[in-house]
Amino acid sequence: MKKSLLSSRPGPGGNKRRPFCSAVILAAGLSERFGSDKMLIELGGMPLLARAVSIFEGCGTVDEIIIVTRPEKICDVSLLCADHRFGKVTKVICGGSTRIESALAGVSQVKKHCELVALHDGARPLVTHELIEKVTDAAAHRQAAAPSVRIKDTVKLAENGMVTVTIDRTKAVAVQTPQVFVTDIIKAALTVAHKNGAAYTDDCQAVEALGVKIRLTEGSEDNIKITTPADVRLAELILRERGECK
Repeated sequence: MKKSLLSSRPGPGGNKRRPFCSAVILAAGLSERFGSDKMLIELGGMPLLARAVSIFEGCGTVDEIIIVTRPEKICDVSLLCADHRFGKVTKVICGGSTRIESALAGVSQVKKHCELVALHDGARPLVTHELIEKVTDAAAHRQAAAPSVRIKDTVKLAENGMVTVTIDRTKAVAVQTPQVFVTDIIKAALTVAHKNGAAYTDDCQAVEALGVKIRLTEGSEDNIKITTPADVRLAELILRERGECK
């Protein structure tokens, strides 16, 4: 039987206290589909990466933040954190040539007493406190969790321009970040994945390969990933509707 982490740290008066959670924000990609480095572009009057980090900075279930970026961006990202006074950011480190390498680098730097790790795409700047809290709570109970949304379009697999399989849409979901895991599990999963040279596109795949089930929580249609310039226009529209444009 899995033990809930929510009772592992007694708080004042003996009340149950949440586990220590480190957020690893991945911002080491090359932005090839975007056409230029997207992490420091302005989004609603604020650098895209800063907007993503600010949500974790203000989230009560997150205790520390580690940012993984490219070597040539270490100085820029460190200055960004200083400019925005991100007190929870403990380290800005270099990532690797793959997502697995970057995620493993970040997870390896969390504090020793860290119990949960939340891995988040820096290119998802519209995540909310509510979404983060929901998925961290699920991971505390079930070891591994990720937010998801239902697929609206019909999804097909194709090869050489020809359809090979049509996916049952009623069973398909799009998985988002942050993806949250018990620290020992994600460290082991990423270590094995890196050793095997696995080309996973998200961190859940590495954990699934160990036989650990992922609890899916309710994601958000607004929690989009900025991949192309068209996504920036959509993100700005969402921010205006939220009243969050500076």
